[in-house]
Amino acid sequence: MNKVLLITGGASGIGAETARRAAARGYKVAINYRSRDAQAMGLAADIAARNGEAIALPGDMSKEADIVRLFDETEKILGSVTHLVNSAGIGAGSMRVQDFDGPSLQRLFAVNVVGLMLCCREAARRMSTKPRGPGGHKGGAIVNVSSMAGTIGGRPGASHYAASKAAVDSFTMGFAKDVALEGIRVNTVRPGMVLTEMTEDRLKDATFRAGIEATIAMGRVGEAHEIAEAILWLLSDEASFISGAMLDASGGNFVFWKK
Repeated sequence: MNKVLLITGGASGIGAETARRAAARGYKVAINYRSRDAQAMGLAADIAARNGEAIALPGDMSKEADIVRLFDETEKILGSVTHLVNSAGIGAGSMRVQDFDGPSLQRLFAVNVVGLMLCCREAARRMSTKPRGPGGHKGGAIVNVSSMAGTIGGRPGASHYAASKAAVDSFTMGFAKDVALEGIRVNTVRPGMVLTEMTEDRLKDATFRAGIEATIAMGRVGEAHEIAEAILWLLSDEASFISGAMLDASGGNFVFWKK
């Protein structure tokens, strides 16, 4: 089977690490990015230098036209999309409910929820084994990257972000049921705090990091490669009977006491 993997938000962090490891396992990889063009192109070049096949494609996950074009261009260059990782996501900073503003919330949900759902729509249309519309393909696998924040309402000041990730979890469960008879598996990986470009500035603060690690059962933050391995397992045939599942990659989940 020609394995073509599209990764949204693939230029950095968990997405980039997933791209590297997927290419090493024989996937053709499309790396989507919004603004990190140098990183995305550098990653694609690095994969090519290691005898892999990868392309870098721009696209804003808050824009439906960009999403459709992203899938079209991936298929034109690499072939039919067989695997999808929805890794693109944004935060909106620490914000108490009293300070919410409409545009910030709309942007947050446009990327983290609506954009992800539209990517899943495009994947379903192109993967479904049912001969309806552009369907009639050979199925596929999708992993949505959520967050443990969605399970507890987020840390202080992050209820808006947590709500967007809880929406991803709920959607994944429903979507998985909708396409279970169409050869498509859909699962979610829920990372805890992971060291990436998005979190490294905050984690440089030793006091902040110690406070975070005190709430993780294993006593440490995660690494991007640890989440990537969980994603790749769910994409693989080894997980052939798993769909609609939430895989927590969180170091043993949250605890609320210091050891």
